[in-house]
Amino acid sequence: MSEPLKTTNHEVIRAWIEAREGRPAVVRTAGKAAVLRVDFGECEDDLQPVEWEEFFAILDGNELAFVHQDITAEGLPSRFNKFVQRE
Repeated sequence: MSEPLKTTNHEVIRAWIEAREGRPAVVRTAGKAAVLRVDFGECEDDLQPVEWEEFFAILDGNELAFVHQDITAEGLPSRFNKFVQRE
C-alpha cells in the first residue's frame, strides 16, 4: 500500500483521475460554493460533471490540494482521494 500523496500539480491530478477512468465533478447544491469530487463509473445523481478548466479554477481559487493514494494494500490501483486545504 502506498502512502497518500498531496499535490496541486494539475498534470499529476488529471493523469491520476483519468488513469482510473474518473471525471472531474462538483456536488450539485443550491449554495454558491462548489465542492469538488471525482466521479467514477456511472454518473452519480448528486454530482455534476465540469470541464477540467473549471475544476482547476475551483481547486486553485479555494486554495485546495489533492490527496490521493496510488496503490492499495492488495497492489491494485487505488481510487482513494480527497481535497484538503493547502498549507
